[in-house]
Amino acid sequence: MADIFREIDEELRRDNAAKVWERYQAPIVAIAVLIIAAAAGWRAYDFYRTKEAQETGARYEAAVQLSREGKSVEAEAALGEIARGGQAGYALLAKFRAAAESGTRDPDGAVKIYDAIAADAGADVALRELAKLRAAILRVDKADAGEVQRRLEPLAQGGQPYRNSARELLAVAALKRNDVEAAGRWLDMIVVDAQAPGEIRQRAEALLALVSAARK
Repeated sequence: MADIFREIDEELRRDNAAKVWERYQAPIVAIAVLIIAAAAGWRAYDFYRTKEAQETGARYEAAVQLSREGKSVEAEAALGEIARGGQAGYALLAKFRAAAESGTRDPDGAVKIYDAIAADAGADVALRELAKLRAAILRVDKADAGEVQRRLEPLAQGGQPYRNSARELLAVAALKRNDVEAAGRWLDMIVVDAQAPGEIRQRAEALLALVSAARK
């Protein structure tokens, strides 16, 4: 008797399943097709992005090789093409490298590149801060005190990744204009910062000794 009831129950389940399939087969098939299409599309996109990154990487390495060979103008041109139309990560690297290439020959042009990176809201924050620092390094010998402070003081605040490099530059700029008090303040901030890199701390301590002597 139990076997009979089990068979009836199984028949009912089969009938219900058949009715569900008959009623919903069109949307079920459509959803399945969309899933397969999406998966195929993602694979194609992933393949394209990987291929593009590989090609851009090869172009970037070729540009760097030109730089190593002393062909600075050719390297800048190649890096400029990557920066304008290459894969995002390599485009940003190319901008940094292009600025470094032109830094000795055309520092004002390099500053413009760094300033553009710093203003790019889509770039990583740490890289934007690095661009600001490099621009300031190129300007510190030419700019007036106001520009130096505008560029460097925000980078010198607590918690900023390059704060001690910025403080060191501010101290050097202050010494150049014979402001030993300002130089001493920035150098003190480096010395008391437990996270200051060893080399920067050593230079700060050496400069601070000169500042202390000048104060007497």
